Amino acid sequence: MTSSAARHVSVLGREAVELLAPRDGGVYVDATFGAGGYSRALLAAADTRVIGIDRDRTAIAGGFELVDQSGGRLTLVESRFSDLAEVCAAQGLGGVDGVVMDVGVSSMQLDQAERGFSFRLDGPLDMRMGRDGPTAADVVAKASEADLAKIIYIFGEERHSRGVARAIVAARKEAPISTTRQLADIIAKVVWAKPGEIHPATRTFQALRIFVNAELDELQLALSAAEQVLKPGGRLVVVSFHSLEDRIVKNFLAERGKRSGGSRHLPELAQAAPSFEILTKRPLVPGDDEIRDNPRARSAKLRAAQRTQAPAHVAAALPDWPTLDGVMRGG
Repeated sequence: MTSSAARHVSVLGREAVELLAPRDGGVYVDATFGAGGYSRALLAAADTRVIGIDRDRTAIAGGFELVDQSGGRLTLVESRFSDLAEVCAAQGLGGVDGVVMDVGVSSMQLDQAERGFSFRLDGPLDMRMGRDGPTAADVVAKASEADLAKIIYIFGEERHSRGVARAIVAARKEAPISTTRQLADIIAKVVWAKPGEIHPATRTFQALRIFVNAELDELQLALSAAEQVLKPGGRLVVVSFHSLEDRIVKNFLAERGKRSGGSRHLPELAQAAPSFEILTKRPLVPGDDEIRDNPRARSAKLRAAQRTQAPAHVAAALPDWPTLDGVMRGG
């Protein structure tokens, strides 16, 4: 790893590894490799094998040194974490003992101006975690005002979404919006923030990033994939950083961990047996020391569960919200 990556400490990393309970001979999936914090901890905790997945080629390249240091115990795969079942199958794994996910944008991505994730650093309006598909600049240039408003409202929970969308459409008629600073300045004229509040552009940038990378769909697919690949007794640990992500994880585990008493409307035999036992009745959150050392940890929540003997449930349909293909086609 590079020196900066080597110093990287994953948010709630100690708690995540303790809940995964790594053991000699166990196989674990670090579904969002990033700077390799969880992988490094899992390799150090026992004689484990780790499969690290990341859609960001830069993250994979940054992990080559750790691969060399692992003595063959770490395998890195450039892929989306929603494809973790296919990744495991390609590695010849019939099942794994643990899956850890750190959902959302990484600190490395935020700190690289050229990736276009942060309004605090001027750079091209990109926001792609991988190297394929439309950029945030493409969305801002082509999406209708109505679609922009939906994206910003749903994925950014921005109550001024219509005003922001209107301002973007007006501004792009004058000149292309191609940099993070251009977009942040446009938003700041519409959304006012009191001293001490988050930057006016925060929610819109979050919305565009989530939309460009289909992050919420990816998360739901990844949770279902983890359910498929975990052995009975295997553990799932998910760290999320905002309410939309945490709600998806919470609802997934609540549904999969539900023990039905049956009802006169739906016989007990017709209901799927719980596929997970929830280990965190309430989410774990960082302590004051961790937040002081890493302010970005302040919104983190960790949820964990253990796989039961029951078959995986049928995956639920994805929500009917705006999609990249639909918006870019104008439909």
